[in-house]
Amino acid sequence: MDCNKLASVCVAALLATGGFALAQNLEQWGTAGGWDVMIDSTLGNGCLIQAEYNDGSVVRIGFDRNEGAGYVTAFNDAWGEIEEGETYSILFDLDGQEYEGEAEGIYLNGVPGADIYFTNEEFLFDIAKKHTMTLYNEHGEVMAINLGGTYIGLEATMMCQDEMG
Repeated sequence: MDCNKLASVCVAALLATGGFALAQNLEQWGTAGGWDVMIDSTLGNGCLIQAEYNDGSVVRIGFDRNEGAGYVTAFNDAWGEIEEGETYSILFDLDGQEYEGEAEGIYLNGVPGADIYFTNEEFLFDIAKKHTMTLYNEHGEVMAINLGGTYIGLEATMMCQDEMG
């Protein structure tokens, strides 16, 4: 499937069962490319990478084995206007290449976040090959993060996933 032509099909909003490391059953697997590599037992022992950024955002990129999908989840205390369960139209800009989709508003330990699931796991590796990911909603830019080390992190996530069977 070509995610550039079918971005709305590639991106499907699902309510998260995963989330912030402080509240989840996450097991540290290792580190790679500046990311923590972790296992989330609530997502069928899906492996993920997680990093915290200077703006206070915590970002996860990983695999939900219960849903057979990849995801990007981000949390930030500054996003207080998010409503739990609400669907938001979003735009990803990856080094100038744009993808439209939907995010599900979530809270974990009182911290607002957005959960974005992808049915095409190759899209996650497309993210990993880029330098900057900027996320927009209808009001403008939500966050911009440096993706340095993401490809190395996702390669480690695949090794982790192989270990999980």
